[in-house]
Amino acid sequence: MTTPPSGFANPSILDTARDKAPANRWLVLAIVALAQLTVVLDGTIVNIALPQAQLELAMSDSDRSWVVTLYALTFGALLLLGGRIADFWGRKRSFLVGMGGFALASAMGGIATSGELLLLARGLQGAFAALLAPAALAILSVTFPGGRDRVRAFAVYGTIAGGGAAVGLLLGGVLTEYFSWHWCLLVNVPIAVVAIAAGIPLLRESRAEGSTRYDIPGAVLVSLGLASVVYGFSRAEAGWIRLDTLGFLALGVLLLALFILVESRAAHPLLPLRIITDRARAGAYLSSIAVGAALLGALLYLTLYFQIVLGLSPLHSGLASLPMTAAIIICAGVVSRLLPRVGPRILMTVGPLIAATGLLLLSRITVGGSYVLEVLPGQILLGVGLAFIFVPLQNVALLGIEPRDSGVASAAVTATQQIGGSIGTAVFTALYAVGAGTGTAEGNAGGLQPLVDGYSVVFLAAAVALALASPISWFMIRVAREEFSQSGESAHLG
Repeated sequence: MTTPPSGFANPSILDTARDKAPANRWLVLAIVALAQLTVVLDGTIVNIALPQAQLELAMSDSDRSWVVTLYALTFGALLLLGGRIADFWGRKRSFLVGMGGFALASAMGGIATSGELLLLARGLQGAFAALLAPAALAILSVTFPGGRDRVRAFAVYGTIAGGGAAVGLLLGGVLTEYFSWHWCLLVNVPIAVVAIAAGIPLLRESRAEGSTRYDIPGAVLVSLGLASVVYGFSRAEAGWIRLDTLGFLALGVLLLALFILVESRAAHPLLPLRIITDRARAGAYLSSIAVGAALLGALLYLTLYFQIVLGLSPLHSGLASLPMTAAIIICAGVVSRLLPRVGPRILMTVGPLIAATGLLLLSRITVGGSYVLEVLPGQILLGVGLAFIFVPLQNVALLGIEPRDSGVASAAVTATQQIGGSIGTAVFTALYAVGAGTGTAEGNAGGLQPLVDGYSVVFLAAAVALALASPISWFMIRVAREEFSQSGESAHLG
């Protein structure tokens, strides 16, 4: 048996964990999937409800944008701390508290009678999501320690991560059109009740062994650093050459650099550097940033194209987004069977190119274009490519993680997606303004053409972002396919 490289779990640890894998692990997967779906849905489900909520609560445009920003801000800032709390306090306990707190915050937002109460609720949602998301992924990692079952479990998780945003658009459209915007938040309550009721008897508690001392300086630095970066990118929508945009981005980079310095010297680091310095895992994290940026940016502007240019209702707009999700679901099963045969490197190299091709097709949309001819082919290719990425990405990002670090490593995966989404939203908003402005300058101000020009620029930029993940995967992800075989007894690097 080959000795595993530094940063990868000892095979004996994997064997022991495998022996302890619960018999009801597929029910555990269902519970974790519910939690992941809830967190992903809230990234998009509120977007469709915002116009109605703004009108009813008499919110300004600035306050409306904060409904989205506050969730991303608290979620992204507290993720690593939430992951370490899950490791030390207990993953089951953190999952149940996170799920319960998320439900209460959702109920508060759902019955909000003022903009201030809605904003408070969204901030609390993000905070509890930062505890819930890493706990859920850590539970999945511990429950499925290796082999083909782990590949299948992460295929389900990756499908939700990739397609949940589109499902959120559909569900938001249904609830807004037939009920009210309040239900876009209240819908989380029954989901949480089911997850908690099932989780109490089915989930097993697990926590890190040994010292459980918290790294307070590291927690403060990384929370403030991530919050500053996310906020800085959110302000970039109003302009890049602004004091607040550049100031918060610079402050965030400085704080994160200090965080790395502190972690390199800490006896009990919040984020052990071995987690992010492993070559394959670092490649997965970088790919996750690129994919998160491209996916959220593309979905936002595709939704705008559906509603503003094609004139679709919120419900029909959500339905029009489903082919991408269907492609992810169908292909995820195929990819999970391919992973043990070809390994993650080829899949994660080819996947971004397929998805980027889909976005290139979407960049050719027109004002009077046909959905079937101009949008559907690109959506399907985007979904296929994302399935090739998400299924192996989750596996590689948590491959060989020591059991005591599973919570914080899971948080790091989610944090890369959040940061990627924030970067993508800000950058693509700026590029959209340039594209739409160019169309106006060319004499198209009288119609929808400037908007379509802006959307096309966004899809083209998203394609470039996705394509960058291909060489990253090819050169950095060198994990042998044997790691994903039925036995999964050792971690070989190619």
